[in-house]
Amino acid sequence: MRAPPRLRTVLLAINLLILLLPLGGIVALRVYESALVRQTESELVAQGAFVASAYRRALERAVRPTALRHHGRPLLAAQPLSGTDADRWRPRPARLDLAVDPVLPPPAPAVPTDVRPDAHAAAAGREITVLMRDAQAVTLAAIRVVDANGTVVATTGEELGLSLSAREEVARALSGEHVSVLRRRLTDNPDPALVSVSRSTGVRVFVATPIVHRDRVLGAVVLARTPASLGQTLYRHRVPLLFGLGALVAVVIAVSLFTALTIARPVAAIIRQTERAQRGEKGAVTPLAHAGTLEFARLSEAVAALARTLENRADYIRDFAAHVSHEFKTPLTAMQGAVELLREHGAGMTAEERRRFLDNLSANTERLDRLVRRLLELARADMLRPGGEVTRIGPVLARVGERYRGLGLEVSCQCDDEGVSVAMAGETFESIVANLLENARQHGGAGMHVRMTAVPAADAPGYLDITVADDGPGISPANTGRVFEPFFTTARDRGGTGLGLAVVRSLVEAHGGRVELRPSERGAMFVLRLPAAGGRQA
Repeated sequence: MRAPPRLRTVLLAINLLILLLPLGGIVALRVYESALVRQTESELVAQGAFVASAYRRALERAVRPTALRHHGRPLLAAQPLSGTDADRWRPRPARLDLAVDPVLPPPAPAVPTDVRPDAHAAAAGREITVLMRDAQAVTLAAIRVVDANGTVVATTGEELGLSLSAREEVARALSGEHVSVLRRRLTDNPDPALVSVSRSTGVRVFVATPIVHRDRVLGAVVLARTPASLGQTLYRHRVPLLFGLGALVAVVIAVSLFTALTIARPVAAIIRQTERAQRGEKGAVTPLAHAGTLEFARLSEAVAALARTLENRADYIRDFAAHVSHEFKTPLTAMQGAVELLREHGAGMTAEERRRFLDNLSANTERLDRLVRRLLELARADMLRPGGEVTRIGPVLARVGERYRGLGLEVSCQCDDEGVSVAMAGETFESIVANLLENARQHGGAGMHVRMTAVPAADAPGYLDITVADDGPGISPANTGRVFEPFFTTARDRGGTGLGLAVVRSLVEAHGGRVELRPSERGAMFVLRLPAAGGRQA
């Protein structure tokens, strides 16, 4: 099964997408606005080429070819054309970009000049003026033609005879350079309507095209046009833009649904499960089938494991409380009955009867004392956290075996190496062994033989297998699965509390080991698997 993505990856992707939406829109609009500027520039370049060609042809008709070679000024910005087919094509792509090119101040007005154009240039200008004004009616571009000195010889406006030589683009065009610039547009007129042919952009595009004949610059064509405004263009393309807006809304909805699937839905599912568990429903918290992200999958598994642990703990506490209540109730009831009988009939009892009742009270008191001590041992075993203690097992086995020999058991110890150690405290290891021997003594009685051995675990490096086996009556098959249950005992009449083996299991498991009852030809055989200390202790 493919692992779900991490929550931080999902959040990062969502945030980046949210960030890119407005940024992408801004960039797209800026690029589109630059495209509108370049579209206007391209239109003006094409118009300038036609006007320049018309003026040059008119001038060629008015001036003899030999005289035209000395007309105008030398071409400085470009090499003269050789006339081959390779030099025939001179494309001039639009290059203006609002993000790169500066926006210059508004153009300087045309000024009077003492330098008058020669008669041929003026005649050529008059010839093409009608053509220029007819073209302006369609293109709306302002067109001016200047001679080699920068004096206007043809115009769609009122600058005829005035000079434009002070403008940067005109001076550069008269040197033979093709020039396109952006200038600020100042107007006092209100913004036109979206459907108007007038444009409200704050910049104007100026294109200056040199009029070149061989290696001479005869003049220049200066054109200006306000590019289409973004608002007007968007209005004209409102139908596809509405479709684009719908697609953007769909993306936002998709992001919201994706967020709900990967974040909101798993959170809501976990909350619902915990609410069911809070109401007492068992098994309500389970790992989510569709967690959305790796973190929620782990959270769901952790919450489910925690819920199972709490349910098991609650069941354990409930059963434990019931057992404790039962175990305490029996001796307390007997003690209460004995006290009532002594109080009511003690005066008329014989000494033997009183002694029997007092012995019963003493036995029940001892039983309660054993129960309390065992319960304390079990509580400590359940709460035990292993430290870094190390214990040599040989001396402990010998000491505990000697103690129980004094209680009537025949105990033998066999250890491959008495220097072998276990990773636990000495009193803990001694408590484990003592509980196993006490269990054997209660069920087998005096004279029973108990054999204790310790060898390295064959199938688990780093562990020791410690066997405690007796030759007593053994454990019936019906009881083998319950011997480690708290309060289960078949020797209650001999003082058994049913807590000894439960204490053993808790202590062993707290140290990362295990204890099990294994089949045996005779008697009972318990095998402890405990972590070895990893070295010998002197």
